[in-house]
Amino acid sequence: MFGVNLASTLKMQRSVSSLNLNLSVRARLISAGIQSTRDLLHVSPKQLSSETGLSQQEALEVLQVVSTGLGGASISALELLQREEEEPKSIVTFCSQLDTALAGGLPVGKTTEVCGTPGTGKTQLCLQLAVDVQVPPCFGGVGGQVVFIDTEGTFLLQRVTDMAAAAVQHCALLVEDDEQRVAMTTFSVETILSNIFLVCCHDYLELLAELHLLPDFLSEHPRVRLLVIDSLAFPFRQHFDELSQRTRLLNGLTQQLIAMATNQNLAVVLTNHMTTRLQGSKSQLVPALGESWGHAPTIRLLLQWAGSRRLAAIFKSSGHMDSTIQYQITSEGFRDADQLEQP
Repeated sequence: MFGVNLASTLKMQRSVSSLNLNLSVRARLISAGIQSTRDLLHVSPKQLSSETGLSQQEALEVLQVVSTGLGGASISALELLQREEEEPKSIVTFCSQLDTALAGGLPVGKTTEVCGTPGTGKTQLCLQLAVDVQVPPCFGGVGGQVVFIDTEGTFLLQRVTDMAAAAVQHCALLVEDDEQRVAMTTFSVETILSNIFLVCCHDYLELLAELHLLPDFLSEHPRVRLLVIDSLAFPFRQHFDELSQRTRLLNGLTQQLIAMATNQNLAVVLTNHMTTRLQGSKSQLVPALGESWGHAPTIRLLLQWAGSRRLAAIFKSSGHMDSTIQYQITSEGFRDADQLEQP
């Protein structure tokens, strides 16, 4: 305990002049009386910008460096192993074939990217997961809450309500013992909706600002087990004259999300667009945001059309075999392809 506290203290006391920041930015911070990283804790981007004369974007980058390089409690490999043994590891998707391919569902403590062209069901899967993360543990669920960051205005309340009603009905049919009967008294459409914390962001600055504030929110809401950003690509595919700037911001964001997933024991789900890449005289559809971004997520899931069929392919994961399954979007949500839609 002493070692952890000492390390944490040393991190908070690190000199601003030693941070990996532009020389002029460090000079602005020091001129404003900010000497160590302790002075930057619990400071908002807007406040830092006002006090130092930095632009809001520069302030965000400073706080990114502090939170990714220094922030977050350290965790040992033994603690990670004990956590995995004690707590549920996966969030079911209600598509049994996909759950099987993912060895039980979407892993908690990892980052998953869901890519696909418009209409393949990326948002539908995210909405489904926002409901499924709340399934009580006695039914094999996580019993958690979700932070849903919507950057495209695609969060549909009625759709979530329909999925929630279907999930409640599904669990009600599985009740076999007193523990499950008691759990059903609090597993309702109303409680499901109350456990979804919705944040709307209109550009990448708002997104980065919200992510900077998120650790404090998570410390106050320890039951959050899922963070969804739908989509990550949208705010980062506009307003950038220099791709190097976008790459730098994405790299910082990547480290933030990985640290959050690990330290807060969250499943982090990000949606991404597809873009056309030329290879010689041929073109092909690939996930957006560039090749360097592709190394960031633990799992990459591609949703695509094959004629009239919907296919989900795991095409990057260190813990799962590459595989492709068929699924469908029904009135109840994301489901197996062979399950008929209920009237």
